[in-house]
Amino acid sequence: MRKPNLFSVIDKAIYDYNMIENGDKILIGASGGKDSTSLLEYFANRQHRKGENFTFTAMHIETDFGSCAISPRLRELVKSWGIDLKSLFVNVQGRLKPGKKMNCYWCSTQRRTELLRYALDNGYTKLVLGHHMDDILETLLMNMLTKGSLSTMPPKFTYKKYPLTIIRPLCYADIKSIKEHAAEQGYISTTCTCTYQDNSGRKEARSKLEALTGGDKKAKEKLFASLRNIDSLYLP
Repeated sequence: MRKPNLFSVIDKAIYDYNMIENGDKILIGASGGKDSTSLLEYFANRQHRKGENFTFTAMHIETDFGSCAISPRLRELVKSWGIDLKSLFVNVQGRLKPGKKMNCYWCSTQRRTELLRYALDNGYTKLVLGHHMDDILETLLMNMLTKGSLSTMPPKFTYKKYPLTIIRPLCYADIKSIKEHAAEQGYISTTCTCTYQDNSGRKEARSKLEALTGGDKKAKEKLFASLRNIDSLYLP
């Protein structure tokens, strides 16, 4: 059976950044969207390759927003890949500090905090997140334009205080290629539609990235590559 194009892109990212090491115990954050679902399919496939020596667990963080729950059909699809999808509940609104407004950033931060806590408490060496190339470039633009900082979400990040590394195997994949793969595989993905969504900053950055690259994948790849090809001699 021919290997999907998206899997080849993920393979290259994992090789370039040495994301998977011998004996790794990996935790994958499963939101129910096309990004994390494609990663679940990939890891289920890769684990059956000759010479691979790692284990992985899929974890979905449930919240008090029912619209963000994984559908039973998607759970069945994941189960057909031989994956036991675990779940943890987080009361996101209950953690909100007095006077603060509910928003996407707060929700995502709380969910990621629980993934980190679970990974550390259970001896995982890697935490997989579903951020793709567009996410990374959008964050780059947001940080440059709002914080004056040349920074973004790195494909591989190792904590100094904790024995845990975050990896983003979709870092070379643009959103279009992930959508195409999901359509080909017939994913039943879940999209959060809660009434508290307030990600205008992300949407604005997405529009700026589109205007800057014209949606061209090659242009995005060049922009991404520039992050690893910094010539400090020609910077302030």
